[in-house]
Amino acid sequence: MPQPAATGDAPDPDRLAPAVVEWFAHAARPLPWRAADVSPWAVLVSEFMLQQTQVSRVQPRWEAWIARWPTPAALAAEPPAEAVRAWDRLGYPRRALWLHRAATEIVERHGGEVPRDLDDLLALQGIGPYTARAVAAFAFGDRHPVVDTNTRRVIARAVDGRAEAGPPATARELAAMERLLPADRDAAHRFNAGAMELGATVCTARAPRCDACPVADLCAWRARGYPAYDGPRRTRQARFAGSDREARGLVMRELRAAHRPVPAEEFRRVLPDDPERFRRALEGLVADGLAVASPDGYALPHA
Repeated sequence: MPQPAATGDAPDPDRLAPAVVEWFAHAARPLPWRAADVSPWAVLVSEFMLQQTQVSRVQPRWEAWIARWPTPAALAAEPPAEAVRAWDRLGYPRRALWLHRAATEIVERHGGEVPRDLDDLLALQGIGPYTARAVAAFAFGDRHPVVDTNTRRVIARAVDGRAEAGPPATARELAAMERLLPADRDAAHRFNAGAMELGATVCTARAPRCDACPVADLCAWRARGYPAYDGPRRTRQARFAGSDREARGLVMRELRAAHRPVPAEEFRRVLPDDPERFRRALEGLVADGLAVASPDGYALPHA
C-alpha cells in the first residue's frame, strides 16, 4: 500500500463520481450481462446468481441458464426441480426456487416481460431492495442508487474514512449513494456499476490496490493515514466443514442427480457417522421447499 496522503480537510466527494465513471469506461470487465443488447430477464438472472457468489463461478452457469431459458416464460414452463438441478453447486439453492417463482409471477402478472417499476420488482419472489434497484438501473437505465458489498466498502473508505463499512444499514447506505449519484441517468448507471467494479477489483477488502485507484487522491481513508477499523462487525458464519450447511449440500447433490424419489436409507451413506445432522438437513430442505417427501422417498419439487 502506498504512503498515505497528508492529513487535512476531507476530500471532496462531489469529484468522486466523475472520476469513477471515467475510470470505468476503460477498466470494466467484459461480463456478458453488461452487453448492450442483453435482456432485462438476463440481467435479473445475473443478479440472483451473483448474490454471495463469485463472478467466476456465476458466468458459465449464467450462460447455460440463458441459453436454456432465454425468457421468463421458458423457465416458468418447466417444473421448479429443473431450476434447482440447473443451479447445480452455485450455493444457496433457494435462489433457484425463488427465481423460478419470480419467472412464473412475471408471466402471470406482467405478460412475460420483466417489469420496470421498482414496486413491481419488489413484489416478485426473492427480490429485495438491492436486486430491485439493480435490475431497474442496469436493465432499464433508470436512476436509482444501487449498493452492494463492494460499493459499501468504496463509500466507507473514500467518503467516510473508515477501513470497513461495518454491518449493513440499508437506508443509510442508499442515502449515501444517492448523494454521490450523478443527476444524468447514463452517468448514474455508469457510476453504480463503476463503484461496484472498483470495490471488486481495486478497493478490495484484504489487499486494496491504492496505487491503481482512480480516486486515491480523493480518498478520506488514505488522507487519514489508513486507520484500522474499530467499529461493530457482522457475525461470522460458522465453518462449512462439519456444518448443517455442508450436510444440506450433500443431500442436494443426491437429489439433483436422481430423477426418481430417493429412499431415506439411500441418503444415510452420505453421512453414515452423523445421522442426526443428516436428519436436520433433510427436514430443513423439506421445510424450505427444496425437497418433497413421498411414500417412495424424497425428490426435488415438481410443482
